[in-house]
Amino acid sequence: MEACILLVEDEEKLARFVELELLHEGYEVDKAMDGRTALNMALEKDYSLILLDIMLPELSGMEVLRRLLKVKDTPVILLTARDAVMDKVSGLDAGAVDYITKPFAIEELLARIRVALKRYDSGALKRAKEPAAAMDAAGVPAEEGVLRWKELELSVPKHSVTYAGHSIDLTNREFMMLQILLENMDIVLSRDTLLEKVCGYEYLGETNVIDVYVRYIRSKIDEVFDVHMIQTVRGVGYVIKSN
Repeated sequence: MEACILLVEDEEKLARFVELELLHEGYEVDKAMDGRTALNMALEKDYSLILLDIMLPELSGMEVLRRLLKVKDTPVILLTARDAVMDKVSGLDAGAVDYITKPFAIEELLARIRVALKRYDSGALKRAKEPAAAMDAAGVPAEEGVLRWKELELSVPKHSVTYAGHSIDLTNREFMMLQILLENMDIVLSRDTLLEKVCGYEYLGETNVIDVYVRYIRSKIDEVFDVHMIQTVRGVGYVIKSN
């Protein structure tokens, strides 16, 4: 059965152009012009993928995304006219599998769709949402799923992070990134590697969103507790060193 895509875009000419290209590629396509209609359609029907504009009448794309992912795990690619990294990070944190900035080349959009559908069908997206098996610096399972660095403790089962007993509030993406760095202690991970592991799919966009996540984590841990946890390896990536 061909994949069925819900296209949510209020720019009529762009929506028609994308629809024709998707139909040409063999996809089934449903369209919505506003957020409220899109949410109702997405809840009533199981779509293979949703292309979701952020700037929509009635309900914003971000609000549609948040409400939808509370009850379904449909992969969503955001369409946005905003090129700010913060908007992209917000979309990924909210649960989107990818984003593309307008104006875009249709070939790039089709490539992102193929990647998202492939990963979702193989179950990689679902596995990415599950916590990985916790490992300590020696590469063996951490006791009771707890990863430690100095006075920092990350509990995988509890999905919690503390430093010297003080609770640290991290988003899901920040938690996943910190967990991955702790699991690979003393190993330098490139931005591409981190992005693929954190997002759980073959990412096609810019890697500077990883720099944003690092900055967020540092603002919540390094700056608060006067430590230097995540170290930058210039031109390569990031690492947490055991000593």
